[in-house]
Amino acid sequence: EVVPTCERYAVRRLPFARLEGGDVAFFERLMPGRVVTGEEEVKPFNVDWLRSVRGCSQLVLKPQTTAEVSQVLRYCYERNLAVNPQGGNTGLVGGSVPVFDEIILSTTLMNRIISFDKVSGILVCQAGCVLERLNEYVEEQGFIMPLDLGAKGSCHIGGNVATNAGGLRLLRYGSLRGTVLGLEVVLADGSALDCLTSLRKDNTGYDLKQLFIGSEGTLGVITAVSILCPQKPKAVNVAFLGCQSFAKVLETFTTCRAMLGEILSAYEFMDEKCMELVERHLKLSSPVRDSPFYVLIETSGSNSSHDEEKLNNFLERAMASGLVTDGTVATDDKKIKASHLRERITEALTHEGYVYKYDISLPVGKLYDLVTDMRARLGQSAKNVVGYGHLGDGNLHLNITADSYSHSLLDAIEPFVYEWTARCSGSISAEHGLGFKKKQFIQYSKPQQAVVLMQHFKAMLDPKGILNPYKTLPSRA
Repeated sequence: EVVPTCERYAVRRLPFARLEGGDVAFFERLMPGRVVTGEEEVKPFNVDWLRSVRGCSQLVLKPQTTAEVSQVLRYCYERNLAVNPQGGNTGLVGGSVPVFDEIILSTTLMNRIISFDKVSGILVCQAGCVLERLNEYVEEQGFIMPLDLGAKGSCHIGGNVATNAGGLRLLRYGSLRGTVLGLEVVLADGSALDCLTSLRKDNTGYDLKQLFIGSEGTLGVITAVSILCPQKPKAVNVAFLGCQSFAKVLETFTTCRAMLGEILSAYEFMDEKCMELVERHLKLSSPVRDSPFYVLIETSGSNSSHDEEKLNNFLERAMASGLVTDGTVATDDKKIKASHLRERITEALTHEGYVYKYDISLPVGKLYDLVTDMRARLGQSAKNVVGYGHLGDGNLHLNITADSYSHSLLDAIEPFVYEWTARCSGSISAEHGLGFKKKQFIQYSKPQQAVVLMQHFKAMLDPKGILNPYKTLPSRA
């Protein structure tokens, strides 16, 4: 059983109103049959995917329209009831579940595709659409979603935007800050902000949507998204390589970028410990064996024979120069298998017990040094210290496992990991956000002046602080 977050982290509840019978009656009149109150029924919404944090909400609301979200927030604002917006609940920093008894506003029924333009590739949809379903829908029209995550089968596009999710396609298609064209957002007081434009270029005033991308539900509830989808590549190829050192992984990347150029869509790396865990817990086998490091390269292009030729030339060069000791270019049936190895590391790690997760941006040359230093620092007190990530974006996922949660192990990791990152001018959260677990460490990546300005934005848009409280920003003194 997961210890309630407020007990484990000794957080104090802010003076929000408490839920009363009249409140539940109001919501049941507003959306009959879409109000969840039973203790067992509410339970899954209170615990995060990692089972590392747990809230104590007694109420889940499932609106279907922006108008309903507006009415819910207007009511909560007047009553001073705190609200926790929740999408697919696949977040990794405790941002998607309550800390105390906040009302959970689930977007799970807001799953309508509003429009898709086959010429421009612009998709407009409600926030609760599941990423994988959207990808299947646009694929039928000859396009793909510009982001791809391991959690695609359950994460919602609204949650992706609210957390500015990164993932496997960022190297090729950029971040959501570039591909999201417009948003519809309901503010804390219930007013709806319609910035759901489908224009690639719009230079009229401040770009308000950027405030909400990555704001983790603390400034408004995203209800609809307009997003630019790239053309579906006609040819996708995957290469899986083994390298003898991290220096070789870096050199391979330089060669790869030079030789594959515009068709390179992903460059992922993992250490041998990751591979061992994926094989042991998920029974997936690697096409390449006995290497300290593994690299997954994906190419996406419009000409199959041209891309394969480029990839094979690159592989020959990498093998001949000793950068790569073993490698394979995957055929169609093996493609998914090779990609799965990388995508399912997170899942494999959860079988190891408690996982301390760190999502760091660093200068590429220093990326793996943090893993080496952390192994030396923790010694036998940790079960595993592993590193993998999006090398093309300078994004390391550092994971430390133990049989169960230990406060002394956490003290040995934090703030050391953040101090180390700050010394390298890195970011303590590359793509997962700050949520509940990392909000007090924001100063390692942002100057005080920036944090104060963020707090001013929060106070202006949500003066009562009812939206996703206790998350993203440190408590004001």
